[in-house]
Amino acid sequence: MRIIHFGTNGWRERVDDGFDEESVARLASSFGLVWGSRHEGARVFVGYDTREGGRSFACVVAGVVASFGLDVRLSNVPCPLPALEWAVARDESCCGAIMVTASDAPCDYNGILARGEDGGAISEAFASEIDRGISAEAPADRAAFTESDFVSPYYQTLSGEVDAELISSVGPSVVVDSMFGPARGGFASTLRKLGCKVVEVHSSDRPDFDGIHPRVTEPWVDDCERTVLQSGADLGVAIDGDCARSAIVDAGGRLVSPHDTIPLIMRHWVLERGMSGRVVMTMASSSRVSREAERLGLECTSVPVGFQRLYAEAKVGDVLMASDEYGGICFPAHLMERDGLFVALLAIEAFCASGKGIRDLVDQIAGENGHMDYARKDLRLEPALVQSFRNVLPGLNPREVAGREPKTISHADGLKLGFEDDSWVMLRPSRAQSVVRAYAEAPTPEQRDGLLDAVCSLALADR
Repeated sequence: MRIIHFGTNGWRERVDDGFDEESVARLASSFGLVWGSRHEGARVFVGYDTREGGRSFACVVAGVVASFGLDVRLSNVPCPLPALEWAVARDESCCGAIMVTASDAPCDYNGILARGEDGGAISEAFASEIDRGISAEAPADRAAFTESDFVSPYYQTLSGEVDAELISSVGPSVVVDSMFGPARGGFASTLRKLGCKVVEVHSSDRPDFDGIHPRVTEPWVDDCERTVLQSGADLGVAIDGDCARSAIVDAGGRLVSPHDTIPLIMRHWVLERGMSGRVVMTMASSSRVSREAERLGLECTSVPVGFQRLYAEAKVGDVLMASDEYGGICFPAHLMERDGLFVALLAIEAFCASGKGIRDLVDQIAGENGHMDYARKDLRLEPALVQSFRNVLPGLNPREVAGREPKTISHADGLKLGFEDDSWVMLRPSRAQSVVRAYAEAPTPEQRDGLLDAVCSLALADR
C-alpha cells in the first residue's frame, strides 16, 4: 500500500510513481465519507486540467464520491480552477469541490486539490480529517454522476466584471499564453468578444506541454515574450497550469514582476474602480505592496506564508484584495480564491483605462513609491538539518546582519528582520519540503544580496 499524504495544498505525485487509479480512488473515498456523513445528498463538483489522463482520473473521483449518496457534477471539459471555484460559490447546495491537477508542476506530475463550500481554501482540520480517512484499499463501489458546464457561465460572468465598453473602444492587441492548460481557447475567445485582437500561443492539445513547465516565470514565458515583440502587441498575459496565477508581459517583451503587478492592479482597482478595503499580504511579499496600499490610504495586514492565512483574513469581510508572494491575487468580492484569469483581465482593463503602456504604469508607481529589489533563495538541506534550524529559530535574534542593525524582529513565520529603509530579510523552513527559504528586499541589488547571503549563512551554521 502506497502512503498518501493529503494537506491543505492537496496531494501531488509523479504519474509514473504513485499517481494511479487505485491511489486516486482511495483518496476520493475519504472525501465521500466525510462529505456524505455531514451533507447528505449535497452536490460536489469535480474538475480536471489538460494533463494526460486527467479526465479519466476525474471520472474515478466522481464515481467514488457519488457512491456515498452525493450529487456529483463532473466538468464536461478541462476546467480552469477558478471556474470550478466560481461554480461552487454560487450553488448553495454544493458542499465542496475536487480538482484533478498538479497546478504549475511539469507534465509528469498530477495531483488532487479540494475547495470548501464557498469555493475557497479548505482548513487544516478538514485536510487532516481527509488524510486520516484514506483507506488502505481502493473502494469497489462506484455510482452514477452527471456532467455540467462550469466553464461557459464563468467566462460570461468574467466578461461582465470589467468595463466591456472601454476595452472594446480601445481594442488592445494581446498575446495569450495558456501554457497548454485549461485556459486554452476559452480565455482568448472571451477577450475577442470584448474587442481585443488576440494572438494565442501554447493553445494546442499537448498533454506533454511540449517540454515547458506551466509556470508563469522565466524561462517558461520566453515564447510569450518573443511573440509580443514579433507581433507588436500592446501586452501579453501568461496563465499558469490551473489558472490560479497569471503574469503580464509589457510591449517590450519583458516580464512584469509579480511584485509590480500587485500594486498596479491595486491602484487600478482603487482609483479607476472606486473600491476600498483592507489589503492583506504574506510576510514574504514585497514592500512595494504595502507602500502602494499606504499611498492609497488602505490598511495593510501582513500574515504568515500560505494562502490559508490570506483566506482566513478574507473571511473577516473587510478585505479588498489578498495576495501571496508569487503574484496570486484574491478579490473576495469576486471569488474567495486566487484567479489568474480575472487578474489578467484587470491588467488589460488597466491598460485601456490609463492610455499608457504597462511598463509606463509600473515605472510610474516605482517612481512614486521608491524602487526595491527582491530575491528569494531556496536552501535544500537534509531533513535533520532543517529540523535543527527550526528548533533554534525562536531564539535566533541577530544584532547585526550584513553590517546593519535590525529595527524590527519577528518570529511569526520563521525569522524576519526589518530595517529603517524598508529593507528586510526573512528565513523560514518549508512546511512540506526539506528546504529553508531565504527572502530579501532592499533599494539596491547589492544591499539585497548582502542581506540574502548573511541569512543563508545563519541557516547553514553548524549546530
